[in-house]
Amino acid sequence: MTGTTRAAVMGTGSWGTAYAKVLADSGTDVVMWARRPELAAAVRDTHENPDYLPGIALPPNLTATGDPAEALDGADVVVLAVPSQSLRDNLAGWAGALGADALLVSLMKGIELGTTKRMSEVIAEVADVPAERIAVVSGPNLAKEIAGGQPAATVVACPDGAAAARLQDASTTRYFRPYTETDVVGCELGGAVKNVIALATGMAHGMGLGDNTKASLITRGLAETARLGAAQGAEPMTFSGLAGLGDLVATCTSPLSRNRTFGEKLGKGQTLEEILAQKQQTAEGVKSCRSILDLARKHDVDMPITEHVVRVVHEGMRPVDMLKSLMSRETKAEKQ
Repeated sequence: MTGTTRAAVMGTGSWGTAYAKVLADSGTDVVMWARRPELAAAVRDTHENPDYLPGIALPPNLTATGDPAEALDGADVVVLAVPSQSLRDNLAGWAGALGADALLVSLMKGIELGTTKRMSEVIAEVADVPAERIAVVSGPNLAKEIAGGQPAATVVACPDGAAAARLQDASTTRYFRPYTETDVVGCELGGAVKNVIALATGMAHGMGLGDNTKASLITRGLAETARLGAAQGAEPMTFSGLAGLGDLVATCTSPLSRNRTFGEKLGKGQTLEEILAQKQQTAEGVKSCRSILDLARKHDVDMPITEHVVRVVHEGMRPVDMLKSLMSRETKAEKQ
């Protein structure tokens, strides 16, 4: 990134760590912030994240700290990589330490409960910065594969095309290829809704259903996403791109996907409480399905798969009854 000397990555989960590695491999000095000081020490001393990406060597120009002010000091780029529902509280505590001209980058894929705001909207509100200083990274980006250097592409979206291009430059490596975009709304909605569709697809897989069922859920899930996007002013073509179809396919089909794996456990008969009791990373769709449905209802958008996922995850419906209910809905033309 021309003119960039330092990036702060706030969060040391698998995707935050993988993207920090991308930035470092592209030549930027990176400081990660870890909520737990012992994890920061492990990253700093061993150049590995033993909790989230064990066995992956991190570059020498990537370090970590448990002090958010230290991580943010002098950062030209601030990457926000915390669970979406914790963004507001975390950012409120960090806002005073943000650089006056720093580009704020969201890796989060969710809709805030209660407000139904996208992550970029929460950032703009809490940090009191214009939309032109906020970028979103979204695409088929399974962290373990990227951290391992497997080729992947993504979208960096920002209303300021020049800022998107600078972030693109800072994120380009031999294994990671970013494309620029100005449709932040479409990219964020694609990233959030795909987690919900992955829960449904995972349930189908857990129930032993085949590829026709899963392909149907993916395709109709894309239609739901596009309808919600149209109501929010997103560009239709965004949903056929990396931040739409690309991310949806990867998340719904890969065993590396947390949301797909969570849904698979539901499909095999485990309860929400049993799954949450297991030590695992956040499956964003579990909480965001409710806020996405609230957003859809606010704009009078029909999202039946999302509605049924909410019923299973939060209202006790059985996955088998979810599929029966979806299959018995009134027939209609495909493009409606």
